[in-house]
Amino acid sequence: MSHRYLDEIRKRLWPNETGRDIYAMLDGARDRRIYGHIVDSYLDSTCLYSGPLSPELEVAAPYLVELEYDDRLTRRIVEDGWGRSWGIYLKSATSLKRLRRHLREFLLVAGPSGKRLVFRYYDPRVLRIYLPTCTAGELRTVFGPIETFWMESEDAASLLEFRLEGGKLVQTAVRLGAGMEFPAGKQPLV
Repeated sequence: MSHRYLDEIRKRLWPNETGRDIYAMLDGARDRRIYGHIVDSYLDSTCLYSGPLSPELEVAAPYLVELEYDDRLTRRIVEDGWGRSWGIYLKSATSLKRLRRHLREFLLVAGPSGKRLVFRYYDPRVLRIYLPTCTAGELRTVFGPIETFWMESEDAASLLEFRLEGGKLVQTAVRLGAGMEFPAGKQPLV
C-alpha cells in the first residue's frame, strides 16, 4: 500500500534525497508491527531503555532508528504509522550513540508529587503540545544536538516542523496534499 503523503513527507525530511542524519523515535507500545519492522531492517537502531528487558517490554519500548531516504523500513514507517502516532522524526548530525544518550535524559520526569513518571515525549500527540510550553532554557535542553523535530498534526493532514532560531521556537505546518506551508496555528481552510 502506498501512503498518499509518503512522497511529500520524504521530500520534507530529505530535500536533497540524501543524507543519514534523519532519525525516527518510534513508540513500540503504539503497534506491535513497529518492533517487527525494526528487527527486519538493516538500518542502525537502538532501544532507549537499558539493560535486559522482558520480551513484552522489548516489543513495547521506544526505539531510535537512523533512517535513509529510499529505504524499505523508512517507507513502511511512514505508510503504516502516519496518522497513528507511531512516533516523531528528527534531524541531528550527531551519532546514534550520542543522540540516544541525549534522548534518554527525558524518559523519566518528576511529577507534581515528586514521583518519577515515564515521559512519552516521542508520541507526537505529546511533543506537539509540550514544545510550545517550554522556556528558552528548556528548549535548549530538549533540542540539544537536534536541529529539527517533525511529526504529524492532530488530523495527520499536516506535517508539523519545530526548530530553534535565535533561541526561539519556530513552528511550521506543511499542509500535505496541498503543497502549502504556513506558521503553525495559522492553517488555512482547505
